[in-house]
Amino acid sequence: MLKSLSSSSPRTGGVAAAMSALVLAVLLAALDQTIVSTALPRIAQDLNGFDDIAWVSAAYLLASTAVTPLWGKLGDMFGRKRLYLTATTVFLVASVACGLARNLPELIGARILQGVGGGGMIVLTFALVGDIVAPAERGRYQAMFGSVYGVASIVGPLLGGVFTDQLSWRWAFLINLPVGAVALVVAARALPAGAKGARARIDWPGATVLAAIATGLVLITSFGERWGWGSPAVIGLVLATIAPAALLVPVERRAAAPVLPLNMLASRTVVSSSLIGFFANAAMFAVLVYLPTYLQIVHGVSATLSGIHMLPLVVGLVISQSLAGRWAAHIERLRVILLAGLAANLAGLLLLGTIGAATGTLALSAYFLITGVGIGMVPMVVLTTVQNSVPTADLGAASAVVTFARSIGAAFGVAVFGTLLNSGFAARTSGLPTTAGFDAARPDTIGRLPATLRDTALDAFAHATAAGYLWIAPALAVGILLAAFLKPARRPGATAPAPATRPAPAQDTVQAA
Repeated sequence: MLKSLSSSSPRTGGVAAAMSALVLAVLLAALDQTIVSTALPRIAQDLNGFDDIAWVSAAYLLASTAVTPLWGKLGDMFGRKRLYLTATTVFLVASVACGLARNLPELIGARILQGVGGGGMIVLTFALVGDIVAPAERGRYQAMFGSVYGVASIVGPLLGGVFTDQLSWRWAFLINLPVGAVALVVAARALPAGAKGARARIDWPGATVLAAIATGLVLITSFGERWGWGSPAVIGLVLATIAPAALLVPVERRAAAPVLPLNMLASRTVVSSSLIGFFANAAMFAVLVYLPTYLQIVHGVSATLSGIHMLPLVVGLVISQSLAGRWAAHIERLRVILLAGLAANLAGLLLLGTIGAATGTLALSAYFLITGVGIGMVPMVVLTTVQNSVPTADLGAASAVVTFARSIGAAFGVAVFGTLLNSGFAARTSGLPTTAGFDAARPDTIGRLPATLRDTALDAFAHATAAGYLWIAPALAVGILLAAFLKPARRPGATAPAPATRPAPAQDTVQAA
């Protein structure tokens, strides 16, 4: 069945309004993963919680990852608009609770609730694009969200620093309220109601199993190095994660409406695309999280200036996202785009593997630009490939699978690179004296070394950073191999979705068998 609308301008305006609301929501959810980082020291000081401050970031990541599959499936069953508005409301209420927290346990609890809402906002946004625009246009619109992530990774820490220094760290959370309220009102008016799937009993056992798996993976990656990779706590977490993973297939096979439909695990397109997203996100977050640290420690720039130095990466990301989104309208180009993006990203990592303490600004800018181009061409093309290969009724679940894989990939990338960086730096500075207060486990203490030894430590940190990127590079090589055998295909009978405005009158709709 093919549907077309004789009146296109209302739909165009509706799509613009709906997309603006979705972009605002993604910006808020993405910023909340980065804006808090520069505020953590002040939060720990004000709330007297230095020992447990890492949970402020981990709680959000843990909750948002764990609920992703459930939000996606519930959106398929009960309508994505309704669930999206619910998730956004939860996120805004939790943001207020974060801003008003009186102690660290209250803040961590509010961050968990905020992660529950933020996870729903992200996955339902990606799925709603499938309701708003036709398959051929999805790549172009999904590209905007990738650009938002890139901008948030740079702007977030800057805003966090400004709020902390000039106002209060609480504004890092309270700022969500006015922006989110606008997004909520626009979304309520502009988003299409969307079709609801067949009503069935909610798959709580499957959701619980997936949440347990996500919880274990996030805790392992977030605290593995801190607790010790061979410690009883981490080994126990690994075993506690393997156990529910073994139950996943039997539990989902018995579910009437599984949170993770098993046909997706049997789809080579879904599985391969999710793995590509995992590896690409691991590399991307290793770059976005640790390059500013390299700039601040080795080149001695402020947090604000490190963001400015990273602008070439953001420019490359935004440009390549836009171009990839337009090219992705042609199904036969999807694999080419993925291969080109992964290759450029790999080239960028190999170039970053050559950086040192004396690497100049011009060379760094070129390396950042190439890396940004590679980063920008992959994530949303992966999502578009999966969405175009599944029925409309499964858009939420399919989007959740990819989002879940990317979230876990980001956590693994940050954890693995952090371990490589810290161990490499400690090995290269093992002979330096600690009497001046230098601690090889804390690169920020390099400034306490005598001037004669400081250059040695800075060079060691630069080389440890470079070595980390060389170790991460093989992940992208695996992604290239997977993309080479990927065969993107549009699902049979894919049609343009319903308009983002009010349903068209019956006489405006033409149906052809």
